[in-house]
Amino acid sequence: MSRTLAVVGGGAIGLAVAWRSAQAGWKVTVHDPAVGSGASWVAGGMLAPLSEGWPGEDTLLQVGAASLQRWPDFGGELAAFADEPLFTSHSSLTVALDAADAADLRTVAEWIETQGYRLELLGRAQIRAAEPSLAPNIRLAMLASTESAVDNRVLVRALRLACEAAGVAFVTESVRYPEALPADQVVVSAGTGAAALWPGLPVRPVKGEILRLHHRPGVAPAPTQTIRGSVHGRPVYLVPRGDGLVVGATQHESGLDTQVTVGGVRDLIADAQTLMPSIGEYELHETAAGLRPMSPDNLPIIGRVSEKVVLAAGHGRNGILLTPLTADAVVAELSGATLPEAKYCTPDRFGPTGPAH
Repeated sequence: MSRTLAVVGGGAIGLAVAWRSAQAGWKVTVHDPAVGSGASWVAGGMLAPLSEGWPGEDTLLQVGAASLQRWPDFGGELAAFADEPLFTSHSSLTVALDAADAADLRTVAEWIETQGYRLELLGRAQIRAAEPSLAPNIRLAMLASTESAVDNRVLVRALRLACEAAGVAFVTESVRYPEALPADQVVVSAGTGAAALWPGLPVRPVKGEILRLHHRPGVAPAPTQTIRGSVHGRPVYLVPRGDGLVVGATQHESGLDTQVTVGGVRDLIADAQTLMPSIGEYELHETAAGLRPMSPDNLPIIGRVSEKVVLAAGHGRNGILLTPLTADAVVAELSGATLPEAKYCTPDRFGPTGPAH
């Protein structure tokens, strides 16, 4: 007889945990009043642990790189359930507009090489050849040829279908006390809601706004790879989609506020246009905001906190990237093992957390 598992939270993380657990023989139920409607729905979908790295963040790089390595197989298996192409980019380009940004790119590239990976620096002519729609005053770029991006909404829909095919059941009701659920084991993967479900869990919401832009006839095509940069000290990214681009993302410590602001939209458009001048001719199709579940050290919190409850929370802005690694780590934890690549993500690094009631 199969053991029963309740997964609280139906974003990308929760759905992947449910799918992989069902494949491992668990009888799984996902509890979420609105599956896939949280941060996973408004994500950029970048899988970019190398180009986002910085000297000293060795652990963050190791965890992210370990998950990136899982994505080709993970995404390939999900492709059977996807209604559109899942991968939208197969490389990323981080650009520098001034001397200070260029120096930062060189610093990152040199550090990444010491960690066993490689990023290629491109000059002006190479940048123009690779992405002619970018601004001509970009002086240096850093190419990560192994980084990719996925369409987050295709991902969520595909995971839902994969779960259903694997026999996962769905309950569209909120949960207050995870340990009270009638299941042998419970996984809490409720994003920013996880802190309320497990008191003492150091996860806080950080708001991020994004724009979805549609390409119009006669306008320069979108870049073929993910573009990242910094404008006036503000990070901005442009991620390809089949119909245009996702532009993101602002970052605000604003509690549970998910309203899109005029200032946020203004800054995103201005910064994106600095990198890609023709973007002003695109259709502004959608504005949206989500809440990133941040942990104090920017690493996810994955592991057992009681005989019954396992946490999969605090993924911050890397939830999509870390989805396959997290699913593997949780399935291992449920079987009484530990995934070596997730050894830095255990909940006990923040001290004990109390039961939910």
